[in-house]
Amino acid sequence: MSSPAIQVTDYSWKYLHSTTRAIKNIELIVQPGECLGLIGSNGSGKTTLCNSIDGLIPGQYHGIKEGRVEVFGTEVEEYRRGELQRTVGLVFSDPEAQFTAMTVEDELVFGMENLGLSISEINRRLEWVCDLADLSPLLDKPPYEISGGQKQRVALAAMLAMQPRVLILDEPTAMLDPVSRERVFAVLARLRKEREITMILIEHSLEHIIPLADRMVLLSNGRKLHEAPTRTFFSDLSLLRQEGIHLPGAVGFSGYLRESGATTDEPAISVEEAAQQARNLRGAAKGELS
Repeated sequence: MSSPAIQVTDYSWKYLHSTTRAIKNIELIVQPGECLGLIGSNGSGKTTLCNSIDGLIPGQYHGIKEGRVEVFGTEVEEYRRGELQRTVGLVFSDPEAQFTAMTVEDELVFGMENLGLSISEINRRLEWVCDLADLSPLLDKPPYEISGGQKQRVALAAMLAMQPRVLILDEPTAMLDPVSRERVFAVLARLRKEREITMILIEHSLEHIIPLADRMVLLSNGRKLHEAPTRTFFSDLSLLRQEGIHLPGAVGFSGYLRESGATTDEPAISVEEAAQQARNLRGAAKGELS
């Protein structure tokens, strides 16, 4: 049996000079090809956990580590310098933090050149990511002068061009307008259809996570409070409300129907499913009246 893509075992982390642990006794397994939605309020430990998987912790931060964080069976601290970053790609909420080149094309090619890929392979991957993220019209433009949504698609495409086995996205649409947000998530949806890639997605916009995620995890104050397959995750909404999680309208509506006893159907996680529940109730009510 193959190793999990990610295995976190009794993991805790405390930053230097902090009085409390940012992550506390986390247990987590992510299988190859799985998409995990990671949610929680600000300060819950989401970014710390993801930085630990990418090796930024403890690589670039000082602190106290307990437990293990393994990527494809190897503890992150046992990877040779730079090797883990070829396996795990991290996309931040601020795309400009990742830019190093003067044109979009150079930005997309930069990482591939560092991997030592052949010109033919670079051209093949460049064509693929340009098609995936609709970037061909932008190749000659400076990445700092394009729109916010375009910048995020460039940052995402530049990471995908290196074809990491694990992709971590830390609030990739936090700074985007609704239209740009839709385009970024359309890229991720297409990626999931075309490639088997393990993905961890941090995002406050649950309506965009839900269609992508196989499983959801809720963090609070550095601890894992709840973990379940995506539909089951929304069976009981009281904990999510208590943690201040903003629920999509369809999920909240379906939860209200279940909590009021109006339906025993499984949780609806899309507008279409919630609408069908409403139609079923209306049909049942008409039947009772007749």
